Amino acid sequence: MSTIADNTSHPCFGMTARKTVGRLHLPVAPRANARVRFTGGNGNKPAMMPEEALVWLDHVMEQDKPISIVGITGPGDPLTSPDLTLRTLRLVRAKYPDLSLCLTTLGMNGAEYAEELAEIGLSHVTVLVDAVDPEVAENIYAWIRPAKRTLPLKEAVALLITDQARSVSAFKKAGVTVKVNTTVYPGYNAGHVEKIASTMAGLGADIMAVVPFHPEEGVEDAPQATDMELLSEIRDRAARHIDLMPAFSECGENMVGLDAPDKPGAPVSVLPKPTKERPNVAVVSSTGMDIDLHLGHAIKAMIYGPRGDGLACLLGVRDLPEPGAGNQRWERLADTLGDCFVLLTASAGENPRKILSRKGLSVLITDGEIEGTVDVLYGGGKKGKKNKK
Repeated sequence: MSTIADNTSHPCFGMTARKTVGRLHLPVAPRANARVRFTGGNGNKPAMMPEEALVWLDHVMEQDKPISIVGITGPGDPLTSPDLTLRTLRLVRAKYPDLSLCLTTLGMNGAEYAEELAEIGLSHVTVLVDAVDPEVAENIYAWIRPAKRTLPLKEAVALLITDQARSVSAFKKAGVTVKVNTTVYPGYNAGHVEKIASTMAGLGADIMAVVPFHPEEGVEDAPQATDMELLSEIRDRAARHIDLMPAFSECGENMVGLDAPDKPGAPVSVLPKPTKERPNVAVVSSTGMDIDLHLGHAIKAMIYGPRGDGLACLLGVRDLPEPGAGNQRWERLADTLGDCFVLLTASAGENPRKILSRKGLSVLITDGEIEGTVDVLYGGGKKGKKNKK
């Protein structure tokens, strides 16, 4: 079993590393495979396509951010759509071979992909384990969907627990450092955490983070926030079996940079940015007010761009290629919008997003109000109230 000292070079595993090691989390996982009863889920957050994520990474690296680690996390689970995760990691590895790679997952499908992930260069994985007994897990999860079909909860939690154990063992066999994250839900698993620690240590897990629960606003029937005295007692019992992470804030989605006194965690927006070559925004809409149209149904795009004073305004409307031409349509559409850095739409399929992102055009899925969303993209006020990014 490795020790805390062995993991000080990774900011998601060691406190001191947050002050010296920059990291970037790429949200390329579109689907969750479970939801805890006491959380609101991922809301309306969309996932980036792998090619979009690489463009964002390029943008961050061009700003001379001291990035050493790239992680795959959010808004869903990276191993629910493993092809997207693997493609992202391969793109990053090919262009930035010196960057370290990690991911955060519930663990389902982990055993099937552990060796392949390790071959790509994955060095660390965080597995989210809130129970190792089906009876406990059944009271924590609202649903679990191992594949595309939701199983009865009793059957699903048994499969989850088995899969998590297999994943931890497989990642360790592949040479990957394994951290277990356990959230303490008072009244549900607080008395169960020591058993989780013992079980995960027995499977070879290297280190454990015991995380307090903080209720989300608007979520009904959630337990109270974890009492810090209770948390301390739980940590003491868990530490009898496995090394523990120092008690500090979670490693989060969409996070880049180093800890600094004035900007802890140094968050950077994942929104695409205008460039000299691509200064404009394309929007598809049926009303001219809201972003409410599926890209596949769009035959025109509204084009917004900066005026002389830097504020964004409507520059005009462009005809888009007619539907029905398959991939050729998206190739032509990318050329039509060659001066745009982002396309705003209410929905779009994976294939057009993949083609457009490879052509340098990011696709942002939202149902927000047009002017407010465009304003945000140019660094202005707040997003439209329904924005999904």
